[in-house]
Amino acid sequence: MGLIDLHCHLLPAVDDGALDVADSLAMARRAVAEGFEAICATPHIRSDHDVVLEELPGRVAALQDELAAREVPLRVLPGGEVSELAVARLEARELRALTLNRGRWILLEPKAGPLSDTLDAAVERLEAHGLHALIAHPERHLGEDLFERLGRLVARGALVQATAAFFTREDTAPGMRMLAERGLVHVLGSDAHSSHGGRQIEFAGALEALAGVARVGPHLEWVADAAPRAILAGERPPLPYAPG
Repeated sequence: MGLIDLHCHLLPAVDDGALDVADSLAMARRAVAEGFEAICATPHIRSDHDVVLEELPGRVAALQDELAAREVPLRVLPGGEVSELAVARLEARELRALTLNRGRWILLEPKAGPLSDTLDAAVERLEAHGLHALIAHPERHLGEDLFERLGRLVARGALVQATAAFFTREDTAPGMRMLAERGLVHVLGSDAHSSHGGRQIEFAGALEALAGVARVGPHLEWVADAAPRAILAGERPPLPYAPG
């Protein structure tokens, strides 16, 4: 079995991700070469991107058909990267349509700046609709109470998705290790946007870094495989380590 990327801007010409089908194909081929079997296409759902929700199923299907025609063995699964500020305006049916693989998990993007009470409110609203929050790239939202806030959300059932590339960058690796040491890394995502530059669809370096973290290292199979598969199935995987 291969790897699963729960956070990728693979759909062409939808948001600030893949520019066109050729870009999506290049990203997909890179993913297959890196050992991925499936990717959740997670376009931005927020006010600065004019994503038409009703078009997303067709766009996912069209890209999957293109990959099949080009014999690229990668599954493209539905989803969205939903801004915490968008959660309040979306109806329950719209939120359910944006869950990862049409399950029960929403990839939730915190607003810019330190985490705040509005993130807690978004998580609560998702819970009211029977949905779970997978908090995206927390490393972008540093604040004095980052660990405390994330720990509190994890304790109530949320999970944390960390950006794989940041585990291998000299300027961000120490902070990523701190998150892992606090038990605040559960799954990885590439957050890749294009084959032309930036973050690529690759987990090997991040998994190697996590292997050296005492709390997470013994549970790499859970991080890399069991947890993402449970999320795709709409299940809440039991945590092998607690935040703190």
